[in-house]
Amino acid sequence: MLSRLLAAFALAAPLLLTPALSQAAPAAPAAPAAKDAPKETAKEPSVAQSAARERQKKCGAEWRALTAAEKTAQGPKWPQYYSKCVKRLKEKKA
Repeated sequence: MLSRLLAAFALAAPLLLTPALSQAAPAAPAAPAAKDAPKETAKEPSVAQSAARERQKKCGAEWRALTAAEKTAQGPKWPQYYSKCVKRLKEKKA
């Protein structure tokens, strides 16, 4: 039992001493690369991506509005409902 305790302490000692040693060592100065780096601009979504996102939002709102009984009638899982909803919205637009 004592040998296990000593073995555990021997393994844990470096972990316990590491924070104390790292606090004593001076930190290296940070490079000012963050100021000089060019800012990346986000790409605008395409028309198709925007339309798909709108369909996803509409179908999600409809899904959340359904009761448990209605969800069972429409299809018990979100992927099946979403597939039918997207098909319906695309047909409605065309």
